[in-house]
Amino acid sequence: MKNDQLPIGRRSVLRLAAGLGVTVAAGAFALDRFGPGDTAGEGTPAAPQGPPAAAGPPASSPRLRPSAYRLQPMTAYAPAGRPRALPPVRRRPFLSLTGVGRTMVLTFDDGPDPRYTPDILATLRQYDCRAMFFVCGEMAVANPDLLREMADDGHVVGNHSWSHPLVPKLRPSRIRDELGSTSEVVERTLGAAPLWYRAPYGAWNRHSFEIGAELGMEPLAWSVDTLDWKEPGTGTIVRRVLDGAGPGVIVLSHDAGGNRSQSVAALRRYLPALLDQGYAVTVPRR
Repeated sequence: MKNDQLPIGRRSVLRLAAGLGVTVAAGAFALDRFGPGDTAGEGTPAAPQGPPAAAGPPASSPRLRPSAYRLQPMTAYAPAGRPRALPPVRRRPFLSLTGVGRTMVLTFDDGPDPRYTPDILATLRQYDCRAMFFVCGEMAVANPDLLREMADDGHVVGNHSWSHPLVPKLRPSRIRDELGSTSEVVERTLGAAPLWYRAPYGAWNRHSFEIGAELGMEPLAWSVDTLDWKEPGTGTIVRRVLDGAGPGVIVLSHDAGGNRSQSVAALRRYLPALLDQGYAVTVPRR
């Protein structure tokens, strides 16, 4: 998709108008109005794709095992004294937004990583945009300050499991451990548990949907895969995002799990281009 190079003043106007549409985007997510897309059926893993498991924290970092974590109705973001209803059990993850105009969601998996996440946060802050970060528990527990910086900047922190395993190969108790441990770290650090989760490699199954719902989370996949974990070159990543741009698109990138310098450099190029083309880069609200 070509960059129209709109004047900076018009970019500011478009960004302001985009901010007014955030509530509409929230409605699209809440009402489950997503396009069909290609995804795994219930109990069937998607073809593994994405980077290898994220690099872990120092060996001294404890592994949490809260087997009974969050089996009661969630209280996060609920009126005082009234528990928030658990989300329904999905049969597939959300793939895109619909009915929200020229709105896109940028997502980053596997972090936070002190080598790359700060630069991604700085670029998003420069353009006053919000994104979603699906964190691995073993990275989050080692980098709580980055987790807090994400939240302070208005980004959504999601759950990407503890150690980035292939979920369909796990027993239900292990899936609960992977998701529950990460939710506990996020809640302990930020004061609220994550409301969204993403299966490593995009490999979902029935148990992951059931356990995610029990933990108060909705499953989110993607529309455009940058394949940045393959380190294809900054220009290739930029081209994939701009060629795939469109209303309701969710973009998958990574801020950890390997050398992500190309991902950092690509964001600096495609984010202003998306804004110049009139896209709102925002996050869902629940």
